[in-house]
Amino acid sequence: MWLIIQKGGYLMYPIALCSVFALGIFLERLWTYVRVRREFRELAHQVEPLVAKDRNDEAVAICHKAGTPLAHVFLAALRAAGRSRDQIKAVVEETGRREAAPLQRFLGLLGTIATISPLLGLLGTVLGMIRAFNVIASQGMGTPATLGGGISEALITTAAGMTVAIPVILAHRYLTSRLDQLIIEMEDYSLRLVDLLEE
Repeated sequence: MWLIIQKGGYLMYPIALCSVFALGIFLERLWTYVRVRREFRELAHQVEPLVAKDRNDEAVAICHKAGTPLAHVFLAALRAAGRSRDQIKAVVEETGRREAAPLQRFLGLLGTIATISPLLGLLGTVLGMIRAFNVIASQGMGTPATLGGGISEALITTAAGMTVAIPVILAHRYLTSRLDQLIIEMEDYSLRLVDLLEE
């Protein structure tokens, strides 16, 4: 691997760095989504029975202790208890939009890495071909050995950029779908709480 990076030229370093960042973001977001989903379920199982028994003060204490995005939505709903269903729902939706934003953290950066990785590979291709043509300009057609360095650099960086970009695009799509599922679950739990408060 180290020899391939050396043969690909200095643009292989930012491409390798992009792959490390992408892997780190993917693992961090995946762990976060798994943890948050589990916290959503635990919180809903604790709060809903209390609200059904009209023990809202205990539910508020549990939400304060949890501190998760869903807990903040539940707190907004519990503070709005006593209002009409439409008013509680409006408060919940506004809070939900605000709490969903931190869950999107780093997804934009992951999409950027997927975009720039093949571009870095393409830049390496262009620089490698320029190097090959410079050899032709200074030495005539030269030999395969003299031309091989520039052409090899061009092909290696292109392959490396695409090798990073393809799995990163797939990871970005996967994480986006997991995020969408989380937001839908948060909405479902919130609407169930709104219904309980209305009752």
